[in-house]
Amino acid sequence: MKLQQLRYICEVARHDLNVSATAQSLFTSQPGISKQIRLLEDELGVEVFARSGKHLTRITPAGEAILGIAGEIMQKVDSIRQVAQEFSDEKKGSLTLATTHTQARYALPGPINEFIKAYPDVSLHMHQGTPMQISEMAADGSVDFAIATEALQHFNDLIMMPCYRWNRAVMVPKDHPLTQVSRLTLEDVAAWPIVTYVFGFTGRSKLDEAFRRQGLEPKVVFTAVDSDVIKTYVRLGLGVGIVASMAHEPGVDDDLVALDASHLFEPSTTKIGFRKGTFLRGYMYDFIRLFAPHLTPDMVHRVQECANRAEVDALFEGLELPVH
Repeated sequence: MKLQQLRYICEVARHDLNVSATAQSLFTSQPGISKQIRLLEDELGVEVFARSGKHLTRITPAGEAILGIAGEIMQKVDSIRQVAQEFSDEKKGSLTLATTHTQARYALPGPINEFIKAYPDVSLHMHQGTPMQISEMAADGSVDFAIATEALQHFNDLIMMPCYRWNRAVMVPKDHPLTQVSRLTLEDVAAWPIVTYVFGFTGRSKLDEAFRRQGLEPKVVFTAVDSDVIKTYVRLGLGVGIVASMAHEPGVDDDLVALDASHLFEPSTTKIGFRKGTFLRGYMYDFIRLFAPHLTPDMVHRVQECANRAEVDALFEGLELPVH
């Protein structure tokens, strides 16, 4: 049994059993991967993948168990490499993030700018996607950190830490009748067509819960994953926008008015997550601290020592998180 063979089966599974795509991502040949998988199966005496002709069709029950262990082994191998890199040159390496548009556009530029200044020899990579995609990437080790508001809690392999709280604003053109309302109510907002985030994005669940509790059915006429797209359609008169408050930019959005809606909706918490057992290099701790100053290396170490999420939650109980 070789590490290369374990890496191949993990990568094939990650590429939805597409051996050709796996070969391209690993810069090797498709026949070479197929041969090594067969050699591994012959040695183990079981099939990892079921086949129809030359095509892989599904992961076998034995394969599911083997892949779970193989994934843990490959994570440990990657951690060994990270340890070696940390001791050989603590300021060189790479950092990969997965996040949503709102985080990438409004919350991360400042911390990333500071990080790049402090670590010019660390290559930084960012992937954007749905919260579920982001969580999956962190859970399978494709990225170092996931930063999102939704979906992280669905993955037991992730260690999650709260970064900041935020709420929403109702965005309207300057001449909109809602600008004359002294204190918005949900009924005021529900009377207008609504433009907001796709369900599952950027705290959308809190928005839906608020209307449901009041027995209201808002008329959501347009949804998007991008706050800037939502603002574009508000400008076109499609409806009133409900976005994260941080998405209103003075000097950029002066043609729009951001009406405070924090009293209408429960606040949301953005979290940073990484896979359990991940070896965090020194610059990774610094990135976390730059993004969420209360998450000091000591606090992150304490979180890593927690046995379950209840213990993690207890660590942050009573802590006043920053508000964006």
